[in-house]
Amino acid sequence: MIPASGLAPGATAARRVGVRRAPLLLAAGSCLLAGLDAALGLLGLPAPVTTHRLPQVHGVLMVLGFAGTLVALERAVALGRSWAYSAPGCLGAGGLLLLSPVHLLVPRLLLVAGCAALVALYARFWRRQPSAALIAQAAGAVSGLGAALLWLGGIDVPRMLPWLVAFLVLTIAGERLELARVAVLAPSAEPAFLGCVGAVAAGVVATLLWPATGTELFGAALLALVAWLVAHDVARRLLRSTGLPRFTAACLLAGYAWLGLAGARWLLSGPVTEGTRYDAVVHAVFLGFVMSMIMAHAPVILPAVLRRPLPYHPALAVAAWLLHLSLALRVVVGDLRDVRGVWQLGGVLNIVAVLLFVVSAATASVTATRRATASATASALASDPSEPRTSR
Repeated sequence: MIPASGLAPGATAARRVGVRRAPLLLAAGSCLLAGLDAALGLLGLPAPVTTHRLPQVHGVLMVLGFAGTLVALERAVALGRSWAYSAPGCLGAGGLLLLSPVHLLVPRLLLVAGCAALVALYARFWRRQPSAALIAQAAGAVSGLGAALLWLGGIDVPRMLPWLVAFLVLTIAGERLELARVAVLAPSAEPAFLGCVGAVAAGVVATLLWPATGTELFGAALLALVAWLVAHDVARRLLRSTGLPRFTAACLLAGYAWLGLAGARWLLSGPVTEGTRYDAVVHAVFLGFVMSMIMAHAPVILPAVLRRPLPYHPALAVAAWLLHLSLALRVVVGDLRDVRGVWQLGGVLNIVAVLLFVVSAATASVTATRRATASATASALASDPSEPRTSR
């Protein structure tokens, strides 16, 4: 008997699992859309929704509410334990409550709880199989927890920015090391990687104690980490391929370039907490590096989380190129040359690029899902010709 959905029982069960995880992804998506809305206001442009709080929480909303929920959800799926979903649940709920009139203490506590649960996740992974990659990701989670605690204690975002940066940079670097180990690494590669991770962590702590020296150390450590990633990442070998491998490789290498630019800026300029230099380093990291990494990994990670296909489509590459070109316009001309009109144009195109990627990915996934369902139904009917056609 063919299920009414036209799918095999195993496929139906997998889809149901994906549906149960969808609210967490929707929470992350809501944080993203609210963050983009706030970005328009920060650019001095009209925004669909305007509140007094939204521009103030923009940075935390994007890093912990959006990206943090995605990271925690992917890790929870990998662990496969029900308690693990408390990490993305708290981060997503904390992000959503930042959009409400609830006192800020409540979402701040939820964000702390979500980051603490993420640290606990890595502790459980460590018991399963210790690795250098896991050390980097756990260090990133500790940095995220540190950022949440600092924000709870009243530290403003510019002062805790290195903690937010380290959270996502070390998480992504650890994931890239896992993939780099597929190839044969030199015996000195992992110790050098851990040295870079340790330098980033030391720089993060030092930025609070000795802001000038700490920021320079942090910038130098990021540059060393970028150099390691460029030298050992498989992306360089995939750049000459086609389709998804080439798209992924291009996003990765472009992201490393933006992270290197931010690291060089911190190394040469020291602490930056306002103005065009601050805008440049913030968006070089979180748009140029982090968003590019999300684009690169989305066709692999999202199907694993939602149990829905996300095939590569050229529209994804168009969105990625628009992101990097508009970011170059914003940073190189708008920020570094202090041309306000160009800065605003670049910022608007950044938002358009992110939305284009989201819409293109959703469209590609829905189309592929429908095709897979139709193909499964046709195969099932072909294998069971006595089945009434109405069972479809």
